[in-house]
Amino acid sequence: MLKQSPVNLHQYLISEDRIDAEDEGILIGKIPVLTSAIRANSYYFGHPEWANNYFTNCHRDEKFVNLWQAAVGNWHGKIVVDVGCGPGNLYAALKDVCGEPRLLIGVDVSFGALKMAQKIGYTPILSDGQHLPLISGCADIVIANAYLHHCDNMAQALTEAARLVRPGGLLITDHDPQRSAMQLRGLGFLLWQARLPVYCLMKRGGHSTAEEQFWSLATEVHHKPGDGVTPELYHQTLEPLGFQVKLYPHNHTVGEEVLQGNYGRAFHKFRIAQLLSGINSNSPQAALSLMCVATRHT
Repeated sequence: MLKQSPVNLHQYLISEDRIDAEDEGILIGKIPVLTSAIRANSYYFGHPEWANNYFTNCHRDEKFVNLWQAAVGNWHGKIVVDVGCGPGNLYAALKDVCGEPRLLIGVDVSFGALKMAQKIGYTPILSDGQHLPLISGCADIVIANAYLHHCDNMAQALTEAARLVRPGGLLITDHDPQRSAMQLRGLGFLLWQARLPVYCLMKRGGHSTAEEQFWSLATEVHHKPGDGVTPELYHQTLEPLGFQVKLYPHNHTVGEEVLQGNYGRAFHKFRIAQLLSGINSNSPQAALSLMCVATRHT
């Protein structure tokens, strides 16, 4: 018999057969296939120094908060599931502006990251997001930031996240690279690759050493030239499940104006790489990310 968590999650589980153990208040779910991507994400985000760098430097800026606050609205008193929560960046960024959830469940494959998220208010579950142990329709809001491109099967990960949303609820994803923006080739591709040793020299977060850079890149299965999310992924996956899907391309350079169609301008180095690849960097198809805000009607 499993010990009870500080918040009793057992009422939200499909079956306790999906749970192997409980450790330090973290439910440990069964992972059917321990892929190289899952291993990389577990190791990288479980590394204390690297996870702290990520928590401190990523997805916390003013424009990020402004956009996500506008998309989420108020989650006070609601059940929220953050799939691929990592060390807790999203809630850390929004906790002062979106209210206090009744229950905030964080799902990730990294035990170390979940321990960090637990400290700031998450109720954690270690699980592969492509095989979630939670019951369908358990959440008012499901959020997944910078998550899909870390998964082996993005469509399956999106389907599982969507399954948790109750009728009338929201599914929000963002910061996954848009495939049409990543069609880099020739000199554009070489320029994109040249950024990596420069990042190491700069000691940029996620790239401060060759080892950290290696594992950081290993986590990003679908963040590479020629890969990424597409509008079709969202429409074909979510609409048959009863969602109204709204997509917002953007370049991480504007806040809530993204939801009014302002996708901003990409950073200079990426615009040059796109220009050298024959991509019109002023088009919405060239925007770095594709935010999805989907409402479930049935």
